Amino acid sequence: MWERPGGRFALVIMVLWLAVSVVSLAWTPYPLLFTDGDHAWASPTAAHPLGTDGVGADVLSWLMAGSRTDLAIAVLTVLVSAVIGLALTAAMVSNRRWLATSGVVVVDALIAIPTVLLALLFAVPFGASVAVIVAACGITYGLNMARIVRPTASLAARSAYVEAARASGVGMWRVFFRHIVPSTFPVLAVQLSMSAGTSILAEAGLTYLGVGVPSSVPSWGHSLTTSVRLISVYPLTVLWPGLVVTLVVTALYLLGDAIRDCADPLANPRLRQAAGGRALVRVGSLAGRGAGRVTDAMHDEEAES
Repeated sequence: MWERPGGRFALVIMVLWLAVSVVSLAWTPYPLLFTDGDHAWASPTAAHPLGTDGVGADVLSWLMAGSRTDLAIAVLTVLVSAVIGLALTAAMVSNRRWLATSGVVVVDALIAIPTVLLALLFAVPFGASVAVIVAACGITYGLNMARIVRPTASLAARSAYVEAARASGVGMWRVFFRHIVPSTFPVLAVQLSMSAGTSILAEAGLTYLGVGVPSSVPSWGHSLTTSVRLISVYPLTVLWPGLVVTLVVTALYLLGDAIRDCADPLANPRLRQAAGGRALVRVGSLAGRGAGRVTDAMHDEEAES
């Protein structure tokens, strides 16, 4: 991955994101509740490297603290969407006809529901929270992932080794996770990275609509929401959170592409060379064993004669 420009960029941004999230747990330039009303909407200075917002809060401190909130949202969304997507994919490629048909019907019926509408439905009884964002994004992205991964999983499910495993009595879930999921890993990596990146965009949009992260919780969407109202007067306060979101989302998309290029034998010639080398080693080993048996037999015949 490091040899690819996109992979290198993604790894650098991911490391910086993790480092800032960990540091913000113990230190930020200013406490989040600190406000300086006399210096509201201040331009970047030595005291405030990224300026202040409308209440005089330090923009850099809120961005650092918001990095861990968005990291938690991205990780939880990936986990939820992976569980839902893999479960639906397993149902759609099952050898039980009624289960496969039910899985297809469920995905086709629910995939048209937009994330915003689902978040609004969850926010009515539960209120605005991180859980609402994770649930809405996890369900919608899981449905999309199942729809996209299904063709590759179906090809693997019809392969000879999967049929042999089923015929030998191996359970459905063991066959799925041991034989089918590894075949879909390149496509799965791209979909999960897109789920993580899109969840950050969804967090910003849902927070702006008032059904995302509460105002007391720092997040990049909260920083955008508090400053976008006066974008024409103080554009710098919108620039910094928008730039951070753009860099992280782009890095997540490139991360999935880099993982796919490295893990897919069709895109990575090194994997094909390694697989060919291992095959040659096995063939050579078998040939050596066979030649050794022939030589031993010849020696035995000479000794008998």
